[in-house]
Amino acid sequence: MDPVIIAGAGPVGLTLALALARQEVPSVVLDEGPGKDEARLARTVVLREDTAALLQRLTGVPLDEAGLRWAGWRSMRRKQVMREIAFDDDTEPAPVHIAQHVLTGALRDALAGHRLVEIATDSRLDAVEQEPSGVTAHTRGPNGTWWRGSFLVGCDGPRSTVRKLADIRFPGRTAVERYAVAALRTELPWDGEAVLHRLPPWRTSGPTAGEVTAQPLPDGVWRLDWLLPPGKDLVTPEMLVARIRETLAGWHAGATPPYDLLDTGVHTVHHRLARRWRSGRVFLAGDAAHLLGALGTQGLDEGLRDADNLAWKLALAWHHGPREALLDSYQTERRAAVAARLRAADQVLPLLRGGGGLRSYVPGATRGHDALLTDGHLGRGPLGETADYSGSPLAPRHLEAAVPVATAPGAQVADVLVTAEDGSFVPLRDRLGRGALLVVLIAPGTGVWERKHWVTAGIMPRLAAAVTALPHPAELLVAEEYPGAAAHTVLLVRPDGHLVTALSGVRPADLYAAAEATLGGPARAEATAGSAPK
Repeated sequence: MDPVIIAGAGPVGLTLALALARQEVPSVVLDEGPGKDEARLARTVVLREDTAALLQRLTGVPLDEAGLRWAGWRSMRRKQVMREIAFDDDTEPAPVHIAQHVLTGALRDALAGHRLVEIATDSRLDAVEQEPSGVTAHTRGPNGTWWRGSFLVGCDGPRSTVRKLADIRFPGRTAVERYAVAALRTELPWDGEAVLHRLPPWRTSGPTAGEVTAQPLPDGVWRLDWLLPPGKDLVTPEMLVARIRETLAGWHAGATPPYDLLDTGVHTVHHRLARRWRSGRVFLAGDAAHLLGALGTQGLDEGLRDADNLAWKLALAWHHGPREALLDSYQTERRAAVAARLRAADQVLPLLRGGGGLRSYVPGATRGHDALLTDGHLGRGPLGETADYSGSPLAPRHLEAAVPVATAPGAQVADVLVTAEDGSFVPLRDRLGRGALLVVLIAPGTGVWERKHWVTAGIMPRLAAAVTALPHPAELLVAEEYPGAAAHTVLLVRPDGHLVTALSGVRPADLYAAAEATLGGPARAEATAGSAPK
């Protein structure tokens, strides 16, 4: 079958190419540029726990070395510390802050020479032709030609050519927020901590009193963002330098410390959502499908989740033939998740940015505002939490043996230690993204014995037979414990790490029904699949 064509060689497009290759699906990446990204320290991304784990799994690069995992979070209002959070792996995993060109470089390095991925540089998409059996993409530029593909995914940014060629509307709001940005090397009072400072005392009045954030990067570099007033006022170099000196002096008792200014920019936040994310064999992902980022939220996080969600569904279609309900579920799941975050931001924005009014005098309002901004910056609550696909059309219905665990159906599974089929002990997330479903048996005490001693004992043979009979390849794993799960609970996990269901014991019929629902329902008659157990 023809490769998947990916238009766009940003982080989302490159991540999708790697995710497909991990599942033995070839792809062609159409890169408008020369194949190398400009180094810009004022363009950075903050990755949450799930997206950082995804990228580390795909690239093999420890993101702690490429970026910086924050030691903590501090929010202040005027001279008062409103909130302090110390990150730790168990209760509050730290976000990873990384320059976008460094992240893209790590993805390009992972793809370099890959047998399943071809990157076509200086190739700008010009036209797309679609038919029942595939798509044809025409490119222009020095290397202009045509490409034949099985599917085409537009990861080509806010001005997406793919979206325009598919005649998909992109409604929303322009310039929701604007920030002046500077990257500089200096010393700040908070070693490794990210800081949000609202109404700093050195700016007591005027429309730009607002807020400033300081986010650490490796090698003593900090990214500073100043919220700008509404409008299109020009941000001049003189204004930015004055703001830098004023802010640094304010944080150092009036004396501006030495600093090296490395990069500057203006970041404008738009909120938009494409009407459709699929048109036949053409899909949208990342900024081509949605724009968000107000109140400290991260749009790239959602783009990476798009890639993770779409990759296993395209891989199944590529290897086994399209299941329309499964492919349709990409839009249903991901668009709903992003729409919920946009709605939450739109509801909160007037409260936080409206200024004045009775809200300013409501007791506790200030702390409530601080909590909302913290949620946005740290990826928590309605503004930033990871998507829950509990309402997905792929969710199984009416399973008699379903039991609750600490992870709700549709949410991301906890990263517990599991015993793999080869007897090795690995984190559960290491087994994700390989195209197979994961079946995890909770069996206390198994960790102290070699797998060969218990793999043929107790309920294991019956569970292994049920896994073999599933309508899609699945990997059987064993964990000593899982949050909220009793002994002999069986978890079914999607290839992208979302929990399908938890069952009380070995229930072959329920397990089969849940797996079949996860794949979008029964396969077509001509497709090969096992028969449902009794």
